[in-house]
Amino acid sequence: MDSFILNEKKKILLEFINSKEYQPMKFKELCNILQVPRSEKQDLKEVLLSLQDEGKILVDVKGRYKAAEENTKTGIFSGTQRGYGFVIVEGEEDDIFIPENSTKGALHNDKVMVSIKEEKTGKRREGEIIRIIERGHATIVGTFEKSKNFGFVIADNQKLGKDIFIPIEHTKGAVTGHKVVVKITDFGNQEKNPEGKIVEILGHMNDPGVDILSVIMAYDLPVEFPEGVMKQVESVPDEIDSKDMAGRKDIRHLQTVTIDGEDAKDLDDAITISKEGNLYRLGVHIADVTNYVTEDSPMDKEALKRGTSVYLVDRVIPMLPHKLSNGICSLNQGTDRLALSCFMDIDEKGNVLGHEIAETVINVDRRMTYTSVKKILEDHDEEEMKEYEELVPMFLLMKELADILREKRRKRGSIDFDFPESKILLDKKGHPIEIKPYERNTATKIIEDFMLLANETIAENFFWQELPFLYRSHENPDSEKIQQLGIFINNFGYHIKIGQDEIHPKELQKLLAKIDGTPEEALISRLTLRSMKRAKYTTDSDGHFGLATRYYCHFTSPIRRYPDLQIHRIIKENLRGGLREKRIKHYNKILADVARQTSLTERRADDAERDVEKLKKVEYMSGFIGHTFEGVISGITSWGMYVELPNTVEGMIKVVDLQDDYYIYDEGTYSMIGEHTRKTFKLGQKVTVEVIGTDMLMKTIDFALVEEKEILEEP
Repeated sequence: MDSFILNEKKKILLEFINSKEYQPMKFKELCNILQVPRSEKQDLKEVLLSLQDEGKILVDVKGRYKAAEENTKTGIFSGTQRGYGFVIVEGEEDDIFIPENSTKGALHNDKVMVSIKEEKTGKRREGEIIRIIERGHATIVGTFEKSKNFGFVIADNQKLGKDIFIPIEHTKGAVTGHKVVVKITDFGNQEKNPEGKIVEILGHMNDPGVDILSVIMAYDLPVEFPEGVMKQVESVPDEIDSKDMAGRKDIRHLQTVTIDGEDAKDLDDAITISKEGNLYRLGVHIADVTNYVTEDSPMDKEALKRGTSVYLVDRVIPMLPHKLSNGICSLNQGTDRLALSCFMDIDEKGNVLGHEIAETVINVDRRMTYTSVKKILEDHDEEEMKEYEELVPMFLLMKELADILREKRRKRGSIDFDFPESKILLDKKGHPIEIKPYERNTATKIIEDFMLLANETIAENFFWQELPFLYRSHENPDSEKIQQLGIFINNFGYHIKIGQDEIHPKELQKLLAKIDGTPEEALISRLTLRSMKRAKYTTDSDGHFGLATRYYCHFTSPIRRYPDLQIHRIIKENLRGGLREKRIKHYNKILADVARQTSLTERRADDAERDVEKLKKVEYMSGFIGHTFEGVISGITSWGMYVELPNTVEGMIKVVDLQDDYYIYDEGTYSMIGEHTRKTFKLGQKVTVEVIGTDMLMKTIDFALVEEKEILEEP
């Protein structure tokens, strides 16, 4: 049924069901009273089903349709390994707590209908699942355990909460320890576990590469490109065609560089810069991917399905085929390339006085690395400065402007999280041999500063043009989490001002400035980040809390992010004579779905990357069992204390392993207190721990608290 007709019929039917005259009735009665011809009964079923999925009508135990009560919501169930869960309702800030006895057998990621109870548990709403609308998973990846007459699979995703029963005839010859893919044949219920059959054996959990392959399968990350995409790739040229250069601004004469990591192959941003009097002229030039990935083509559809490239520890799952990302769309040194450019005129206070957006042809003079530029700007390395002698003035000018831009952002309250992300180094067999922080230096910050400015400038431009667009929005933090952060940092002697349940980003910025260079910097930075909400893609410019800006979008990485690719199309269409009414309607129709899809795929990529990182950290720490380290208490719950080590690895001291007293968790002060000794452990407290165990299946590291003694080594 056409979506417009469906929506009209839903509207009419909903008005009828919500009317005072309506009494709950079965499908047959509905057909009779509405005088629905036999040929249209299937259409009515489709309308009723759609209204059920939206949570607007219910079917009672007698099969009668009735209006949903006001306290009924539809959302996605997020499970936990302890059985309870939460329902996340799109567009609502607070989720709904679902006790273990009220899940109705729902599994993680199921779409459900929930009835909200009148009373609240603390500040959180509580509800009961009354219907499972759609199952979130048809297949599960996990570890097989064999019994005499059957088997079961422990899901890699602990949020599933239940093991999957496998009848002996459906084990496919799997043995204990095999990583397997299971097709669920019976989802079970509150009392009964799901049942399934093994459809693929990935290998033994200890085999090289099987752990990461399991994560890829669990998150349904598409690895191979479909045949239609690869056929389209064949028609992509190796070098740009002179016809494609027609009508473009030719800036190949400008001194142009790319600055990336040593191992980067998809170079999608280049920089030009000059200064006349007190005015800087900064050019940010982004690969024109849309010239080759046309709307609704097989490549475009696949890129939207993927949403983003996924960066795992030992591999990249790209959004676009390598022929584009490493070839024609990569701004390689010495080659003509098509770009979409944003030229900005900036004064000495960092204000953008004017800008120009243009389709361009560029030619990169040098492919620079962060390491080389750091050597020039930070270390004043003579050899490096001689190697790039003709570019040194350009880099000095870049630093000069970047410092101005960073100071301007600081004054308005932009939050700069400068804590170390983990870099995990593997050997040839995929085993972790070292965990160390990524280096963030002057060069990386310069590129960040320039990309941020281009993203802001583009977003503001399209906001004021009132054209359909895709923005990057970041809502204000949840007040409860900010209160918790305030309590946590008090343990270190810091405080933040919170006014009427809200906080200005400047307060968090001040906090990060105070902790700069302190031993607790990494921990507080990470916990501050956790207290904030996730950024997402939206069709409205809702502002970006973390950057303290009203306008923001993602423009600078179309090779690896679909939202950037999407807005490039809109920008180019607008440059070529403006968007006509038909195209405005088209973009208004599709952009909400694009925002939703790309926000979901971004979250999927983040979760997969985090899972792989956890796996490798657990594997790495398996080699340090019996060793002691100094760490900081980073979290306290009723079942134990999380401790973070200097290398960002986190493990737990279980409360049952605290032998010197019976410890009780004090929720009000986020501390663990001994019942008899009154010995207290607080967030942020330094402790010495021993690694006593690791569990690759659960992705956990167990610590034991030890008396202060010599630290054997740094992990």
